[in-house]
Amino acid sequence: MRRKPRIPPSPLPQRDGVDPVRVRLPQAGGWATVREHLVERLAAGAGVIDTMLADGLIVRADGRPVESGTVYEPGMFVWFHRELPDEERVPFAVDVVYRDAHVVVADKPHFLATTPRGSHVAETVLARLRRDLDIPALGAAHRLDRLTAGLVLFTVRPEERGAYQSLFRDRLVAKEYEAVAPYDEGLARPRTVSSRIVKERGVLAAREVAGEPNAVSRVELREHRDGLGRYRLVPRTGQTHQLRVHMNALGVPILGDPLYPVVTGPVPAGDFRRPLQLLSRKLEFTDPVTGLAHRFVSARVLRAWSAHDDWAG
Repeated sequence: MRRKPRIPPSPLPQRDGVDPVRVRLPQAGGWATVREHLVERLAAGAGVIDTMLADGLIVRADGRPVESGTVYEPGMFVWFHRELPDEERVPFAVDVVYRDAHVVVADKPHFLATTPRGSHVAETVLARLRRDLDIPALGAAHRLDRLTAGLVLFTVRPEERGAYQSLFRDRLVAKEYEAVAPYDEGLARPRTVSSRIVKERGVLAAREVAGEPNAVSRVELREHRDGLGRYRLVPRTGQTHQLRVHMNALGVPILGDPLYPVVTGPVPAGDFRRPLQLLSRKLEFTDPVTGLAHRFVSARVLRAWSAHDDWAG
């Protein structure tokens, strides 16, 4: 069995809580220089790569700059910082619910991505917490959609991250969500929704298809008034957009959802009105490192329920 190559530590520090990009050069290929490979591999363009090389911004494992004529070495690692996109600041705080030597539990607001991805890099929960708590090694044990608010678990020590991630993989975390959606008296009784959900790369919305179910959710109506219901949602699996897809399939799409039942146009940057009314309310698990029994509850309130006119306006 071929062993995975040892990944050396980054020679570059984080910038604004964001890790540098690491690139490992493939074992096979006909590139004469590192530059040739980076120009072909990265979407930045030859001019950008040449400028970065000239400025010493792409470095080897020992911190020495890669030069334009550096010979290609299969398996070699190089690092650089990507140019951060202009990001609209999300004007809501990330609340720390719990912190010890092993984990941080954050109560994230709507509109803030959990981890850097695409156009959301420095304006993410992970980057903010790394900066605010001064924990450069902080990592996410799982993720919430950018539009969903509520509890997210982060790990302090990289060597322990796998143990916490396995809790979610093995369904050892009791998760409970809350949502506001149209009221349907037919959903007054708790029910379990089971279906097969697929999410295709490059397609915004997931969809249900025929086949063996891979997504199971329990839906309970907690209370209702003025044509709206406050629902308790308990996912037993973790498919992308699972709760949103299942609520839509029941005919009660979650308020503020830009994908279900209809994909709408992108919201202008800086428009933080009418957030998706979905909240990760509770997380409960036994800590795999300390053995402690944890139960965390979000303090956030869904505004479409507490102040509907304010949310809708």
